[in-house]
Amino acid sequence: MKRLLAAVLAWPLSALAAEPVTSAVAVPAAGGGIGAQLTQLVLGLLLVLGLIFALAWLLRRVQRAGPQQGQLIELISSRALGPRDRLVLVQVGNEQILLGLTPGRITPLHVLKEPLVLPESTQPATPEFARRLMEALGQQKDKP
Repeated sequence: MKRLLAAVLAWPLSALAAEPVTSAVAVPAAGGGIGAQLTQLVLGLLLVLGLIFALAWLLRRVQRAGPQQGQLIELISSRALGPRDRLVLVQVGNEQILLGLTPGRITPLHVLKEPLVLPESTQPATPEFARRLMEALGQQKDKP
């Protein structure tokens, strides 16, 4: 009955085709068990996760490859004043501007006559809490 229905539905399309349509209906394989379906599901999931990680890696690489030397506006420093307010020091060309950022407004506060030179630190600054936490974890590792 299914083959007859498939042949009737495919008949108008067979008139347009160069070759005659045979009434071959795809029948699912009866030999696959639940283990095969589970394996196929896991492999498909791993494939999708791998694709997501590969695209994320590629996106990061493309964003880093952007023109670094051609930047006209550079963020020099930033300081949070509250949960939604900050002070930002930006450099535009040879001029440094102190900006106040609020959720609805960006206000220029001061244009510096002489650009500030930030000292190059040899090691990244670690906040006090993070440093003490690392010390405490290091001491606990030593103790059995």
